[in-house]
Amino acid sequence: MRRHPSMRRPGAAAAALLVITSPGATPHPVSTDEARVVVTGTVTGGGRPLQRASVFSADARAGVGTGADGRYTLTLTAERGDTIELRARAIGFEQATRHVAVRADTIVADFVLQPATVRLSEVVVTGAAVDPQTSSVPFTAARAPGLTLRGTSAIAAGAPAPQTARTYGPPDTEEYGTIDENPFVAVAAHPLSTFSIDVDRASYANVRRFLLAQSQLPPRDAVRVEEMVNYFPYDYARPTGPDPIAVSTEVARAPWAPDHRLVRIALSTRPVELDALPSSNLVFLLDVSGSMAAPNKLPLLRRSLRLLVDGLRPKDRVAIVVYAGAAGLVLPSTPASERTRILDAIERLEAGGSTAGGAGIRLAYDVARRSFLHGGNNRVILATDGDFNVGVSSTSELVRLVEERRREGTYLTVLGFGMGNLKDERLEQLADRGNGNYAYIDDLLEARKVLVHEMGGTLVTVAKDVKLQVEFNPRLVRAYRLIGYENRLLAEEDFADDTKDAGEIGAGHAVTALYEVVPVGVATPAGLRESPPLRYRGPRSPATRAESDELLAVSVRYKPPASDRSRLLRHVVRDVVARPSGDFAFASAVAGFGMLLRDSEYAGNLTYAAVRELAASAVGDDPDGYRAGFLALVDAAERLDRRTATAADGARRRH
Repeated sequence: MRRHPSMRRPGAAAAALLVITSPGATPHPVSTDEARVVVTGTVTGGGRPLQRASVFSADARAGVGTGADGRYTLTLTAERGDTIELRARAIGFEQATRHVAVRADTIVADFVLQPATVRLSEVVVTGAAVDPQTSSVPFTAARAPGLTLRGTSAIAAGAPAPQTARTYGPPDTEEYGTIDENPFVAVAAHPLSTFSIDVDRASYANVRRFLLAQSQLPPRDAVRVEEMVNYFPYDYARPTGPDPIAVSTEVARAPWAPDHRLVRIALSTRPVELDALPSSNLVFLLDVSGSMAAPNKLPLLRRSLRLLVDGLRPKDRVAIVVYAGAAGLVLPSTPASERTRILDAIERLEAGGSTAGGAGIRLAYDVARRSFLHGGNNRVILATDGDFNVGVSSTSELVRLVEERRREGTYLTVLGFGMGNLKDERLEQLADRGNGNYAYIDDLLEARKVLVHEMGGTLVTVAKDVKLQVEFNPRLVRAYRLIGYENRLLAEEDFADDTKDAGEIGAGHAVTALYEVVPVGVATPAGLRESPPLRYRGPRSPATRAESDELLAVSVRYKPPASDRSRLLRHVVRDVVARPSGDFAFASAVAGFGMLLRDSEYAGNLTYAAVRELAASAVGDDPDGYRAGFLALVDAAERLDRRTATAADGARRRH
């Protein structure tokens, strides 16, 4: 474990990795020149023990979850006299840090976490916002009771309206698009696989909410495997030439099917320093309808936006549009140097009324158009639970609207909040069609990840309409299966068609795609339909290439942000099976975890214990604790899955 310079004793050797002692874990190697020390304790919050809280080291190379009694146990290597830094966090609580001196073989380190929620402030309506440059309906107290509109030149004086009762979204009305897993495809019939890249990560945070905050397995269609895999940072090679994208690949055995190959295709872009980012013209489009009144919605949204505003520069601009019964302009485009004015407008928002989402999106784009920055980052940031129920509300109408505006150069980022009525499929579609990305914010730590640590990638697009096409060598590959990306598949001819929309990739982003490959000579997977040889169909590549050791060829098309003409990258993957790197092993563990949560027919004999063992062996350098947190998710899913199986067995016996 790495120490900060202020915590390292002169002459002391660096400590080795933490060893996870929770059930099912595979211990990391430890150095032989330092002694093992056991750290134990209890994590509490709100006056009670916190189950499934995460405790990890400062460098987060490993961690462990707490049990039902809030207790945890870690084993690490350190010398007497060393000081170690431990951190604890849980959904709905602020992260806590402790510096613990090593004075014995066993150390007690208890944590008391503070709630991360914010109280709803008093509801006051101070007037009506009328935008004379748009045709939107005036935003009045009568149309949107319970909203605070204060502190901007766009607000006219008026009498306050009485506070309305808070309403919470109806339970169990969440919507997810149906996902039919990609099947195995015979190379003889379909040697090409084409799809659009996806940098969304919302599914992982949403799955975490189900497992940890709600103690239940997520709906099958809430699990998008590619978003689970792409949630984590990986150490991929960055571009070195003029193209903004680098392509790297790796081939290993599939953990759940050792006779199969697992091929990793990775795209990565250069990170951009904050000062080097172009000026931003941001319009916050905030849902303040009654369904946003819950503590994990509007209060969390306000705190999340504070993090984003704190990272903006004087040359950036922010406007705020809100919508409930109607849409209104709360803050006209304002320089980020006027931070107090922006934060005051955010803090004075309250929830109430129905949801005129379509009108809000129109107004937000109109505001963005009037303050458009040529050569800058023009973006609407929509924060909502997706429960549009007034005005233009159909997904198709909203999609057409954001498609029109993206062609003008204004992109859309979508932030999903809350539980109970999350409209996941709609939010994902809006972000995809708006040349943006979709993230789900389940706590303040996730908000910091999306809006602070990954702000460059979240706000700045470096390549648009990015498509991949993979051609498999029929001499070596009998069948293949793309893992995830079910709603990103493209027709073969779409690859070279520059009019076809595809995914965008931001600064510092990395995208991973996994293919499960069945080599020639291996038994045919169940359900695979192979076509007989065709008399007049010739090979797609010269015989010299077909006879080589090329397993597959990857082609990537992308457009520079200001261009409508695509550029082509090519990369060849040879049939060389190697020991997987740490990043590859971890990505395959996450993919396997997603397959288990989806109850996939392709998971074979994979178990949660096997997933955890593979992931624990590849935690590696994990400074923010994301990989350590994944181990806690696997543990939670295994307990819930066992509980579900036991309940089902008991029901069968009763009947």
